Amino acid sequence: MLTLRKLRPAFGLECLDTAEPPPPGSGEVTLEVEAAGICGSDVHAYEWTPGYEFMTQRLPLTMGHEFAGRVIATGPGTRLASGTRVTVNPGIACGTCPSCRRDDARNCSQRQSIGLTRDGGFGRFVTIPEANCLVLPERVDTELGALTEPLGVACEAVLTAGVGLGDTVLVMGPGTIGQGIALMARAAGAGRVLIAGRSDAPRFDVLTRLGFDELIDVAEAPLEQQVPDRLAGRKADIVIEATGHPASIAAGMRVLRKAGTIVAVGIHPEDVSFNLTDFVRNRHQLRASHGCATPTFHRVLQMLEREPEAYRPMITHRLPLARGVEGFELARQRAASKVMLRP
Repeated sequence: MLTLRKLRPAFGLECLDTAEPPPPGSGEVTLEVEAAGICGSDVHAYEWTPGYEFMTQRLPLTMGHEFAGRVIATGPGTRLASGTRVTVNPGIACGTCPSCRRDDARNCSQRQSIGLTRDGGFGRFVTIPEANCLVLPERVDTELGALTEPLGVACEAVLTAGVGLGDTVLVMGPGTIGQGIALMARAAGAGRVLIAGRSDAPRFDVLTRLGFDELIDVAEAPLEQQVPDRLAGRKADIVIEATGHPASIAAGMRVLRKAGTIVAVGIHPEDVSFNLTDFVRNRHQLRASHGCATPTFHRVLQMLEREPEAYRPMITHRLPLARGVEGFELARQRAASKVMLRP
């Protein structure tokens, strides 16, 4: 079968014919993948930027951790019926470490990740633990189902930030995660949602179609000038950073009100520095959000079920898997928002 694989710890991916996965073992199912999204993390691994060295010992592997499809085979001890449509939580807990034993699988010390440390969804078939499958509601097709993971990451960031009614939220980064954060902040009751990017016309267009109009292009003027201009001299209550550019943290703090919260979501290739004295005197709260808890996945699926078409504008390109490298380049050059591959 055709797969998109990371072969070595260097720039690039290869589209290759590989053997189909083995039949599912105990507690496993085999899925036929119908839609698989290219994530910002995938692009980082494609570029081989710092922070992805953990993959080295797992290579070669088939990438892809945002995907949905249908169950076509089941192993012993499973309950899902053949034909069931599912999306996937890519995090696999070991079940035996201290965190897992206290029912805290999200903080598993031996955690694996489908598509990053074991074969993932950039292929027609994939065998994974049944426990990582979430059944899709009837109104949610598999293309939208493949958005569940990035929307879950976005929802988790908003929960971590504690966004509440009437809050003014600045989202830094207009990519898929930033778009999801904006949607989730609005759903949480934010009074205003501003989204900042740099020369990001294609992704700003997606945000406009999602119903956002307070868009800030920092190529035109510094963030610390534009935010107070839009807020009549005030600063944001909450800043959520989804750029992956280290300088964004300090820039976000400069437009954050006293005692406000800033949440880092982006994966940064370098150390971050900021003025610690200003941080202390302003009583800023710096938090981190990574991944998505299982209850958050279910929350997102409920949101998708209520209003499925509200999220489809996030998908701007649909390509066959054979054109997967082209899709990665579109994402890498910020010419696309969410690229969805069809194995």
